[in-house]
Amino acid sequence: MHEFKYKRNEFYCENVSLKKLAHEFSTPLYVYSHKTVVDHFRKIKAAFREFKPLICFAAKANANLNVLRILIKEGAGLDVVSGGELYKGLKAGVDAKKVVYASVGKTDEEIRGALKAGILFFNVESLAELENINRISALLKKRANVAIRVNPDVAPKTHEYITTSKKENKFGLDLEVARFIFSSLERYPWINLNGIHLHIGSQITQAKPYKEALKKIIGFIRENHIELDYINLGGGLGIIYDNERPQTAESFAKAITPLLRKIKAKLILEPGRFIVGNSGVLLAKTIYIKESAKKTFVITDTAMNDLMRPSLYQAYHTIVPLKKAKGNFKNPVDIVGPVCESGDFLAKGRKFPLVKSGDFLAVLGAGAYGFSMSSNYNARLRAAEVLVKGNKYYLIRKRETYKDLIATDIKVKGI
Repeated sequence: MHEFKYKRNEFYCENVSLKKLAHEFSTPLYVYSHKTVVDHFRKIKAAFREFKPLICFAAKANANLNVLRILIKEGAGLDVVSGGELYKGLKAGVDAKKVVYASVGKTDEEIRGALKAGILFFNVESLAELENINRISALLKKRANVAIRVNPDVAPKTHEYITTSKKENKFGLDLEVARFIFSSLERYPWINLNGIHLHIGSQITQAKPYKEALKKIIGFIRENHIELDYINLGGGLGIIYDNERPQTAESFAKAITPLLRKIKAKLILEPGRFIVGNSGVLLAKTIYIKESAKKTFVITDTAMNDLMRPSLYQAYHTIVPLKKAKGNFKNPVDIVGPVCESGDFLAKGRKFPLVKSGDFLAVLGAGAYGFSMSSNYNARLRAAEVLVKGNKYYLIRKRETYKDLIATDIKVKGI
């Protein structure tokens, strides 16, 4: 559940009118619900309470410092995939010993920075990366903690772009390579190999692929007589965008608990979307209604640079007017932005209440991979972000200005 709903025909976040926020801060505008973030974190923590898990929030989903601080205050660690995410996490106050570091392309600079910070461990995704971490650790005279990211070759039912556990994907190591590493640790004297990491994809709504992956890992551990400090199950739990029926945290935990009991290691989880996906909306303003021979377009001030998911994944987001309305267009409409790309849309072929120029809309389920994937394409300014807590609200990221667009450009004399 989330804290966005109509009250007296006006759309609210918790106890604050979204129309009020749209007028005060303009649009496009991301708005987050504090209560939803905290509730969803607590749900997954409670579901796996038997294992007392370390829950490392996937910072890539939403790395606003205030969102990170909320979760860190709740006891979360972080799953990071870049030096920038590690930097932001440390600035937000995370304990480095609760940070796990993924990514298939960690640079020397990023590895050095993470070692100096004292992170819990790296999720290693290739032999070349393991060798490089060993080399850098030797130079720093600082042993590196490592978990091997295993690619179990299972096929979760999700979009191909967010599937990460098939052999043809770039992520992780197959079981044969993982077996070689565990059997030849003398090659890596500066490595502490203390975990196995799984992450099979994102927006997964059923437990079956997790169970399949865990069964393979249990067999691998037993066949090779491996002792682990950590089993990191990754993230990927799906949420409701349209008519999905995803598993709850409790039902997911119940389904895989018998398998987890067979692995004598501390459990780590890396949820991102599950915690923040439905905690945020993106507010847009209707600019024009355009009637063409074949369809109607609702043209807004919010575009693919603000929310990439529909264009990138053909992702569905529920969109509602901030003022509850009755009646539909005779024909389905496309809700689009002003960016100069045919792929610039928020929704296509959608039955939608009659709106007019100046009306505000809310794109739901925008709390994960919304702002974090946004850009300045077409020299557009990235949106502001607001956090709502009860009947109070706070600007947590100011809107960019035109000066921000050129702040890092260098004027060269003679050009």
